[in-house]
Amino acid sequence: MDSHDFDLETDLLHADREGATGSDVTPPIYQSSTFAIDDPQAMALAAATPGHPAFYTRHGNPNHAQVERVLAKIEGGEAAMVSASGMGAIAATAFALTKSGAHVVAQTMTYAGTRALLAAQLARFGVEVTFVDQHDTEAFAAAMRPNTTLVMLETPSNPLLGITDLAAVAKIAHAAGALVSVDSTIATPINQRPLDFGADVVLHSATKYLGGHSDLLAGAVVGSRELVARIWETHHLLGATLGPFDAWLLLRGMRTLAVRVERHNENALRIAEHLSKHPRVRRVYYPGVTSHPGHDVAKRQMRGFGGLLSFEVDGSFDDAHRVAQRLRLAHGAVSLGGVESLIAQPAAMWPEVNASERAREMGVIPSLLRLSVGIERLDDLLADLDRALQ
Repeated sequence: MDSHDFDLETDLLHADREGATGSDVTPPIYQSSTFAIDDPQAMALAAATPGHPAFYTRHGNPNHAQVERVLAKIEGGEAAMVSASGMGAIAATAFALTKSGAHVVAQTMTYAGTRALLAAQLARFGVEVTFVDQHDTEAFAAAMRPNTTLVMLETPSNPLLGITDLAAVAKIAHAAGALVSVDSTIATPINQRPLDFGADVVLHSATKYLGGHSDLLAGAVVGSRELVARIWETHHLLGATLGPFDAWLLLRGMRTLAVRVERHNENALRIAEHLSKHPRVRRVYYPGVTSHPGHDVAKRQMRGFGGLLSFEVDGSFDDAHRVAQRLRLAHGAVSLGGVESLIAQPAAMWPEVNASERAREMGVIPSLLRLSVGIERLDDLLADLDRALQ
């Protein structure tokens, strides 16, 4: 396969064929922990090459290399790296791009695991973190310090689908000499490519939309060759290695990413518009509706608004819980991005902080429900929601 530029939808199916040998239409699973290299010089070269696919699977694996080629191509990056989970990718990036005495700027509204890593773990190693409102671009500028090395963004963010102005924040960060990482899990490369707006690193919990079938755990890092190699060195030592079979499953799932996300986008937008007019719903959080505070920015940097939305039931924690229980199509489960719909009550995941000010600051509102909209028939989803809300 030559280096001709194809559309993203085509690259999902064929980008891993560049440099491949053999005639397998479906790639084999390389379920080997180690690979034979008889020549000492060749072994030394393999050991010194980040992600080499035929040395030792903690170092790299042919299945990793196939997925990484596709990820780099569809995100517009030079290189990519996969890990055993989204948190594995986030942790490797945070530790690789900071050191004792450094300062990180991050969003108040971000995935709970990311916040815990930044606030608790990095602090143990002498890294300071400032959290700011992602909607307030000037807050990022005010938070920058001479020792700021990394700005960690997440857009849309979990669980209120907040939107960060990527181009504006990247400009601020780079002017101060800092790098920018973006967790783009909820958007996917179909809807948003952060590198196009000045980000240095893109992160994914590939468990979600990239895999798409709720049957694997994986993470991904995409960026320049230099940055990905730098992050890989830390990842390699932390040992969060993606198994070959999970890498194979991830590649299989990514083949249909474009068609799945198109359906996720359509269903979620229609449901968000429907719930916005429902008498039993107090508020809807979805960047595709005009009432969302980040709608205008989302229109500039996103091609679609994604398949995740949240809404407040007009009632109490128990009222919202009953609505979730009455749904017949959406499984009551954490995670998101699968072909099936999933419903979660964020406050139920952290009951000890249910009523705390910090929980509310992070969007953990007692009557909030987070709906990962699947690819079921739209009319069935709407009817199920209406019945549950009655």
